Amino acid sequence: MARPAQRRPDPRRKGGSRRPQRERSNDADNVGLLPLLAQAVREVERAVQRGTATASTRTAFQVVALLVREERSRVKTESMPEARRTEQLKRLDGIATILATTAARDPSLFTLLADDAVVSPAANRLRREMLVAAGREVEEEPEPEPDAAPASTTERQVRPQSVVSRQLANPFLTPDFSAAAPSRPRTGRLANWELIEPLLRSFERGGPASSMDLPTPTTLNTLDGRELMPHQAQLIASAAEGHRTFLLADEPGLGKTAQALLAAQAADAYPLLVVAPNVVKINWAREAGLWTPRRTTTVIHGDGTTIDGFADIVVVNYEVLDRHIGWLGEHGFRGMVVDEAHFIKNRKSQRSQHALELSERIRARTMRPLLMALTGTPLINDIEDFRAIWQFLGWIDDRKPLPELMGALEDTGLSPGEPGFYAAARKCVVDMGIVRRRKIDVAADIPARRVADIPVELDDETGRSIREAERVLARRMVARYDNALEHRSAGKTVDGIDRELVRLVAKWEREEDTNETGNVFGMMRRIGLAKAGLAADYTAQLARSVGKVVFFAKHLDVMDVAEETFAKRGLRYATIRGDQTSTQRQRDIDAFVNDPEVAVIVCSLTAAGVGVNLQVASNVVLAELSWTDAEQTQAIDRVHRIGQAEPVTAWRIIGAQTIDAKVAELIDSKAALAATALDGVAADEQASADVQLEALVALLTEALEEREG
Repeated sequence: MARPAQRRPDPRRKGGSRRPQRERSNDADNVGLLPLLAQAVREVERAVQRGTATASTRTAFQVVALLVREERSRVKTESMPEARRTEQLKRLDGIATILATTAARDPSLFTLLADDAVVSPAANRLRREMLVAAGREVEEEPEPEPDAAPASTTERQVRPQSVVSRQLANPFLTPDFSAAAPSRPRTGRLANWELIEPLLRSFERGGPASSMDLPTPTTLNTLDGRELMPHQAQLIASAAEGHRTFLLADEPGLGKTAQALLAAQAADAYPLLVVAPNVVKINWAREAGLWTPRRTTTVIHGDGTTIDGFADIVVVNYEVLDRHIGWLGEHGFRGMVVDEAHFIKNRKSQRSQHALELSERIRARTMRPLLMALTGTPLINDIEDFRAIWQFLGWIDDRKPLPELMGALEDTGLSPGEPGFYAAARKCVVDMGIVRRRKIDVAADIPARRVADIPVELDDETGRSIREAERVLARRMVARYDNALEHRSAGKTVDGIDRELVRLVAKWEREEDTNETGNVFGMMRRIGLAKAGLAADYTAQLARSVGKVVFFAKHLDVMDVAEETFAKRGLRYATIRGDQTSTQRQRDIDAFVNDPEVAVIVCSLTAAGVGVNLQVASNVVLAELSWTDAEQTQAIDRVHRIGQAEPVTAWRIIGAQTIDAKVAELIDSKAALAATALDGVAADEQASADVQLEALVALLTEALEEREG
């Protein structure tokens, strides 16, 4: 069934009431809280209409909404004449109507009304200021506990045996202060200023480029001879020269993972801790093997029973960080990377607290560790989110800039009340290590079109059943091979594995008409479905970072899972399926191309692989593999076509440790067939059959080699 572009559901509004508060002034039309709310909501409305809404506008919107709720509850419960109550409720309804129409213009404002919406410190301060201005009695703001520890779930803490072995082998892990920088004297000129809010606002006001100056690299080659792109080599050169904190906000597709790994190598920041979303955890290990092959890498799964405690690079996903927070803080890391750093934006969340705790413990042991926050999120959106990232990097604490940033601000000679402060403050923060490049800015450095593989771990029950199905298929082919070998006519002997017979058995398996779910076709479909949620999660991250994304899949059930995921994430999407009418199809294409709120288009490889122009996007996610390079190329060419202004990246989601990875390798090895395949169906079918056969050959050969070895 055709699925039109989805709209965000109506937000749920928090209920509840607060203790009635007594106004000191009367409730005349122009006195008290209601006039302040009316004025504030009009300012928000005008800013949204002009398209100039900033983080301060969003804060004001949220505060007005909160106060309208509180005031409505007060008016309904407090004793007053009925006519007066009716009049005040009517005025509150008017303010609420303006809020609703404003949010309709900018649907992102709806998230500020959700039950789990975070009320920022700036919002709390504005709320208090408005209540005081209205003559209300405001309760004293409680002082935060400076030494409050993160709420770790200690009952779930684990300590893998290999980690214990490393600690026993290195019982005296002493702090490293060898790279200590001289402390900067503080004049105290800015000591009494509240500086965090002005620093954040300096990014709202625009100004110079949001990227620090980087040195010119002396080489574009790694120690192991791999070639770097110039923009990558610049950041690595900066780490080699001694810079140690980076907010690396390059757009996806510019190699942030490689830059982080090579920066750690340049800074000798080992052991290195990498915290990443589960969907890219395996990719970090793969990239480490490519870019820093001389360093050992281990990945923490679950309780970490299989990790190497002596590895140079330790990769862990956010979801299991709580189990390992204890030993990670004692491991002696000299560097830490948080990937998709916007995951820690909510400082009240457990994963944010764990990341901040680890950063603080690493900084306590190593004076100048390498700390890197990686995110593709543009710097001008959600400025408040950068509080946690700056705190992770050691630029600020929860109240003020730390000495290095404070020293830079002191050196400007300016204070927040003076002209020029905001531009100077912005540059001070940028020079601490903000690096932001767009694909269009470095287009000369990167290919016009490239395919990047993202291996994902299928570690749930479905993944385990898929791997078991592969073993069953391999055992079935091994039995066929043994039976054929036993009954083969005498006179022919082959040392080791009979490669000719292997191909023959694989051909029998491919051509046998069976309804078993364990055949290669059913297995690839199951893998596609198992990857669907992870592929959709990655797509949602891309959409947040770079805008519109094209999502391709082969099977309808994979498309269904993706669409359900996008709906839960509040992402509007369009879709192209084979069962759509031409009118429905064009309507969804137009929605994706023309409506800025439609972030993703979910496409069938067969229905949207040709004849569709989607070049409004420059990022493609291939959730399932094709059997041919030609089909994959046709999908990418929906975006990579004449008129495309940016380099195109296709992100291919691969099921790690499954036949999916073998099929990806085979498709790439047979890419030369694509040109022939585009000339006719017969060639395309032959290429498809070749890949299917070679996948079975590889599976059988591997099983026989394991038995022989």
